[in-house]
This record gives sequence, structure tokens and C-alpha cells, in this order.
Amino acid sequence: MNKTKRAEIFSRWREANPAPTTELAYSSTFELLIAVILSAQATDVSVNKATEKLFPAANTPETIHALGLTKLKEYIKTIGLFNNKAENIIKTCRILIDRYQSEVPDSREALEELPGVGRKTANVVLNTAYKQIAMAVDTHIFRVSNRTGIAPGKSVLEVEKRLVRLVPEEFLLDAHHWLILHGRYTCVARKPRCGSCLIEDLCESKQKTGP
Repeated sequence: MNKTKRAEIFSRWREANPAPTTELAYSSTFELLIAVILSAQATDVSVNKATEKLFPAANTPETIHALGLTKLKEYIKTIGLFNNKAENIIKTCRILIDRYQSEVPDSREALEELPGVGRKTANVVLNTAYKQIAMAVDTHIFRVSNRTGIAPGKSVLEVEKRLVRLVPEEFLLDAHHWLILHGRYTCVARKPRCGSCLIEDLCESKQKTGP
């Protein structure tokens, strides 16, 4: 795919949705961090249902740590892998309190040292909360990047690096959100909704479907 085509794709997405953001519900950087940790192998909808009960009760490192493991698990037990996630969240809260004055760090290295935080989670926090150029490649972004030809790659890391390199600079900050939303609602896994796709004429997929 050439540079002109990529620019047109992102231009159309921006026109349709000028201020895209995550569908996770949060009101602070710490809440975002917890929500993203919970969202691994879970839907944003399921995470939001859990956090709408958790966050009014505890939404700081101190208050969640004070809940303890058993009570935290009660709040998040509807989410997959909740046992591991609860343990990681409690440990992360302790580290934030001890090392960072309860603030969420704004560097990839520091974020990835937190239990339950991998590269993708760190990228979401860096991009969404701290407005840094970071590409959190999930299953949707990986699929869209490969299927459309925007930034094909065999691994998540390869796609991430190609996106950062190939997406026109003016679109880089919000690109991750447009790609996710496109994959979640239009370029879906089994039967992409090509007939209602904003970029159908620019997409380089050889297997297009109807509406």
C-alpha cells in the first residue's frame, strides 16, 4: 500500500470520528491502567460492568490495595483470568504506592515492570493517558493492518513497528483507536462488513464480502 492511500484511509476515519478514544470507562490514569489490565482476553463491555461497581468503592492504589485480594476478586470475578489479574493488581498498587507516590509512571520501562502490564497495556496507557505516540496492537489492529494492507506483518511487534513507521505523522496519535474501532465494528474477523466500509475502495484485501 502506498503513502497516498494510507493518508486517505486515515483522513476518512478522522472525518467520521475526529476524537476517537478507548471504549473502556475511566476517569483517571490509574483507573485506565486497572481497566486495561482487566481487559486482557476480555471484552471492554465486561470490564466496564465490573469497574462500574469497583471504582465507586476503590479507585486509587491505596483503596484497592486496602480491599485485599478476596474482596477485589468479588468485584472482578465475572472477568476471565480474574484470579491472576487480582493478584497482579494488588502487587501493582503496592509498587505504585512505594515507588511512585501512587502516580502511574509515564515511561514504557516503568510501566512494563508493573505486574500484569505487558507491552500492549503500556502502549494503551502511554497513548491514551499521556498522549505519546504508541501503538497497542491487539487482535483487531493486527487483523486490520494485515487484511487491508495498511501495515502487514507476521507478528504483533512487527505490525506495531510498521504502523509507527508508515502511518502519516498527523494521524499517529489517534491511529490506534481508529484501527481498533474499524476492526471491532466493520472489519470483523469472520465476515467483514465490506459493503458498509468507509475505506472499501482503498482496501487491498483480496477477499471482500457484501454488506
